[in-house]
Amino acid sequence: MKQHALKETNYNFTGQDKFYRGKVRDVYTFGDKLVMIASDRISAFDVVLPEPIPYKGQVLNTIAAKFLNATKDIVPNWVTEVPDPNVTIGYACETYPVEMVIRGYLAGHAWRTYKSGKRELCGVQLPEGLKENDKLPEPIITPTTKAHEGHDEDISREEILKQGLVSEEEYKKLEEYTRALFQRGTEMAAKQGLILVDTKYEFGKFNDKIYLIDEIHTPDSSRYFYEEGYEERQAKGEPQKQLSKEFVRQWLLENGFSGKDGQEIPEMTSEKINEISDRYIELYEKVTGLPFEKADNTQMETRIEKNIKNALSL
Repeated sequence: MKQHALKETNYNFTGQDKFYRGKVRDVYTFGDKLVMIASDRISAFDVVLPEPIPYKGQVLNTIAAKFLNATKDIVPNWVTEVPDPNVTIGYACETYPVEMVIRGYLAGHAWRTYKSGKRELCGVQLPEGLKENDKLPEPIITPTTKAHEGHDEDISREEILKQGLVSEEEYKKLEEYTRALFQRGTEMAAKQGLILVDTKYEFGKFNDKIYLIDEIHTPDSSRYFYEEGYEERQAKGEPQKQLSKEFVRQWLLENGFSGKDGQEIPEMTSEKINEISDRYIELYEKVTGLPFEKADNTQMETRIEKNIKNALSL
């Protein structure tokens, strides 16, 4: 059975002065306030897939709210309220043009780079003799530039400073925050029997102060392994049991799609869509340790609009 999912919103609120549709979020700006709606769109290889995934937006929005709340002692964040399972409202920050990616293990893009024979990633030297999913001697920061269109590009600290994308003083602060957040995320994951493998953070400025923005520690921006059996799987050279949207990427790769021009996205059947939805819900429960309570999605667009209007007194 096809469940209702939120593909996109097209509201026209009183006082709304900007609208931006990202890969998975619809963002409405009201002066210095930002309303971020987590849709059920799903992207992989920087491509938005044709079918939305029921409850995916709620999963991401509520995980992000939990982790942003749990890290506000480390760095202030942009959130002022979460008036709906799919909506977060906060400060409209001026975004830094780099994403702070931090990796504790050699997985994903870092492994693909290493496997190709390179031993340097974003200016960071990697030791010889590592296997896929090995723990790195210490977490490394591998930033990317933020692309509005197409792919984010790897960039080194030196290049960021050389291009003047971020001042040296502020960049040091971003690195400091990134390491502290990753440490907190690692501790919280361990309580759930998980390993936080890698993740990314985005920062912005509001009234000359640095804020953590967007979402954190969700399966869309992070990769988790199950701690149980990790060592044994590594010793045997077996794939790790993951909690991330890597399973979506794997399915696409198996069906001949890796985001390259001219490739066709495989058909997303109702079964496949429901399976991905179930995986996201499992992910929520495993990452937060809480049961997932499905919001009533029958009149989703109306519910979201009403909750935003109430929150902003429109």
